[in-house]
Amino acid sequence: MNLSRRRLLGAAAAVPLLGAIPATAAPRKPDLVYIGTWGREELYGARFDPGTGALTSGGVVADVSSSWAVRHPALPVLYVGSGEGAGVVSSYRIDRTGLTRTSEVSTGGSGTAGVISHLAVHQNTVLVANFAAGLVATVPLGRDGTLGSPTSVVRDTGSGPNPRQAGPHPHHVTVDPSGRWALVADFGADRVFSYRFDGTLSGSPEAYATPPGSGPRRLVFHGRTAYLLNELTADLHILAWNARSGELTLREILPTDTPTFTGTKSAAEMVLSPDARFLYVSNRGENALVVYAVHPSTAGLTEIQRIPCGGVVPWSFSIHPGGRWLLVANQTSGTVDVFALDPRSGLLTATGNALAVPVPDGITF
Repeated sequence: MNLSRRRLLGAAAAVPLLGAIPATAAPRKPDLVYIGTWGREELYGARFDPGTGALTSGGVVADVSSSWAVRHPALPVLYVGSGEGAGVVSSYRIDRTGLTRTSEVSTGGSGTAGVISHLAVHQNTVLVANFAAGLVATVPLGRDGTLGSPTSVVRDTGSGPNPRQAGPHPHHVTVDPSGRWALVADFGADRVFSYRFDGTLSGSPEAYATPPGSGPRRLVFHGRTAYLLNELTADLHILAWNARSGELTLREILPTDTPTFTGTKSAAEMVLSPDARFLYVSNRGENALVVYAVHPSTAGLTEIQRIPCGGVVPWSFSIHPGGRWLLVANQTSGTVDVFALDPRSGLLTATGNALAVPVPDGITF
């Protein structure tokens, strides 16, 4: 892919961000952060100081539409999903000079529009949720982290009553703790599908059905419990997980809205803390972050905090690997806002640190 002169200059300007730390820098090395932008062919870079919470921009680091990005767990490789063509996934090598594209693969089939809503890396496979094409694909990885051709593609079925649910739209894909199932939260079908997984997807999927019009968006496992976040109803389903049968059973439903909220419901992101003691959710309808304490024996949830997100429309957020910071991509206000996270209490505190980024939609450390 040839870069335009404007984007080439933007990427070149960002190289110092990803270069070596000067000898005069503080002893604690800042972390690299990659920020996707919705509907723009720009991936931004930044440096985050885990000692102070300072976030410093480095501009555009890759000329690519980025609707989701994830790093390889062991290699210096970044995977970026986009809405280009039929839903393209690209791999980038992270080095001292920036990002270098090393491979790319289409997941949607010839002539099919695609938007990648989620990527997950499990061992030597990338699992791809292609929202617009209504499919989930498995892509094998080479020893250097480059992408091969898809080894399996499955298409969900179903629809819902909302105009945005005319057909299946996989929004999230994740592998269960046993490593034998891949579960797909399908926004359009009002279902969570359970596919058998051995590096490829197979079988007639077991399905958990949400109430019509829920719009499943995110699924997170905690042992034999799964938490499902629904976008359109902005509620949380606490589910019991059976790894032998691949079945989910409802235990409890919790609203993420306040009782007096009368606007359009919309929940977006959900992340479990590194120690699994707290669950964090973003509520776009109320521009809020909601914090839940996880019961140590039952995995039940208790709301302990509700705090403004620092901007407008908290599309996504990420917790720093050290567990002391949370960064929020506030899409409509065009900011990435930094919150301090107390690992003992789980509570968030706004720092006032914010970085201007056009329509941010995802944050990857």
